[in-house]
Amino acid sequence: MGFLDSLKKMAESKLKREASKLVNDAASQIGKGRNHSESFTFASLPNNLAELQAMPEAKLDTAFKTAALTVAVLCRYEQDPQATLEMLDFLKGPGDVSTYEKSFFKERLEGKYYKTFAFFEGATPQNGYKPNVPYKISVIENPYSFDNENWATLWVKSNGADNPAPVKLRKKPSTGQWFLNEIQFLSDIRIPVAEDEWA
Repeated sequence: MGFLDSLKKMAESKLKREASKLVNDAASQIGKGRNHSESFTFASLPNNLAELQAMPEAKLDTAFKTAALTVAVLCRYEQDPQATLEMLDFLKGPGDVSTYEKSFFKERLEGKYYKTFAFFEGATPQNGYKPNVPYKISVIENPYSFDNENWATLWVKSNGADNPAPVKLRKKPSTGQWFLNEIQFLSDIRIPVAEDEWA
């Protein structure tokens, strides 16, 4: 390995460490200083665009509502990926689900559909991430969530992970609506106990 290759590897390693530290620092600030969380209860999760649009939260007048609906919508992916993408298009407002995002959802969720249910109350690795019904979820802000005008990064806590994970949202000033910008909460979590050969 040449000197330049060695320098490049060192720089990449340092960048990864710094990025990880930033995410962990932001997560650790949840619950400190300015914080606010909103809880949502859904009698059922939407199966299609019409059902999503009929939900009171579908006004999308707060970033918290859009974040909660994003998790609820992704729970449909296993049964109907196309209906899920249509609902995500609605949540993305003027934007739409990109080809990259479609591949990302498939890669992150296929065979691991429990990931999205893990954000709801009552879902645990022990019960295969079966949430309580009605479905309850909390969306959290930290001191940096609304630092940039018309942008927000909110957090949702998976019952299979140690730290909350982010979702990025963008406000459309002309309508006051908050739309989904980027889903950052589909990392791997603890697998259900029933699937864990070491449990």
